[in-house]
Amino acid sequence: MFILIRTLTYATLFIGFVLVYLPARVLAWAGISRPAEFSWPQIAGIVIGSLGAALALSCVAVFARIGKGTPAPFDPPRRLVIRGPYRFVRNPMYIGAAFALAGAALFFTSFSLFAFVCGFLLVCHCFILIYEEPTLRRSFGQDYLSYCKQVKRWRPQFGSTR
Repeated sequence: MFILIRTLTYATLFIGFVLVYLPARVLAWAGISRPAEFSWPQIAGIVIGSLGAALALSCVAVFARIGKGTPAPFDPPRRLVIRGPYRFVRNPMYIGAAFALAGAALFFTSFSLFAFVCGFLLVCHCFILIYEEPTLRRSFGQDYLSYCKQVKRWRPQFGSTR
């Protein structure tokens, strides 16, 4: 139960800051408000954003349930998580968050918010290379190295046997 509380706390803070507060600041800075008309970009944005959010949240749940930890670097999973969305791609949580942000960019038809998505992915990629992957190699050793050989970092593989 305590893992669930820690996970929900971290997820709420991360989602609130990176996926709500910062994009709202970008939109305000760019002078963009809610679209007056509701047409295909808004519908597509809602669909893409919702799918991305669902993917990211399912990853958070898998971290708590299987990994016995949270996505937070200071409270990582105790077990290597290679199930759920992690069977298909090594970084589905970042991909889900990026799709949620991209859906918002489409909804608001905001180039500024799309640029934020690109920056978000760049920061995530650097964080993964500099901190996350070396930490996972130290923590999980050969199991993680085997996983890396079978599952790509960013490109999903749906024919995987995992």
